[in-house]
Amino acid sequence: MKKLIGTLTLAFLLSGFTTTMLAQDWPNLKQFQKDNDTYSAPSIDENRVVFMGNSITIGWLNNRPEFFEGKPYINRGISGQTTPQMLIRFRQDVIDLQPKVVVILAGTNDIAGNTGPSTLEMIMDNIKSMAEIAHANSIKVVLASTLPAYKYPWKPEVEPAEKIVELNKMIKSYADDKGHVYLDYFSAMADERNGLPKKYANDEVHPTVEGYKVMEPLVEKAIEKALAK
Repeated sequence: MKKLIGTLTLAFLLSGFTTTMLAQDWPNLKQFQKDNDTYSAPSIDENRVVFMGNSITIGWLNNRPEFFEGKPYINRGISGQTTPQMLIRFRQDVIDLQPKVVVILAGTNDIAGNTGPSTLEMIMDNIKSMAEIAHANSIKVVLASTLPAYKYPWKPEVEPAEKIVELNKMIKSYADDKGHVYLDYFSAMADERNGLPKKYANDEVHPTVEGYKVMEPLVEKAIEKALAK
């Protein structure tokens, strides 16, 4: 019996140790560390752009790699991430790469509660902080609207549609006030429910190729506008 208790105790301690080790890299700083090291400083005429975001951003690279090929675009999306996680890794994954422009697409996972409850004000505080850090480092800021979502497959109890509408109003207001570029994906993609229709996303959250094709000319126009500022 003592042997069994000892074995169970050890298993419990090891489990806790593993959980602690994982928690030490809560923002997933290791994800892009090695890749970041491969980048030298951009040339004077290089219009380097970093895309900061979550699964919607990294899914863009995975589903439409041709959009990024041959362009000075660096994708720094991590699936499932919330704005506090992005804020922690913002210096490493954006500032240190010395882009001229950063495109920030964030907020939906906060509303889903991926890393705990979050108010719209909390989300905006993190978005503002990222924008302020970028501005302080002479990086132009493009703030994208959060994409529409009527339901989250992984959090069906959450009703995100109207919260996203309100968050986007806050993002636009802040962008206008501070002179950043507001990138409105929402208006081009939302259906009558303020959701993302299946023609753009099979699960109504993560864009398909067709969804990204709608986003691409919008983001390129926003980048051009930011570079011209």
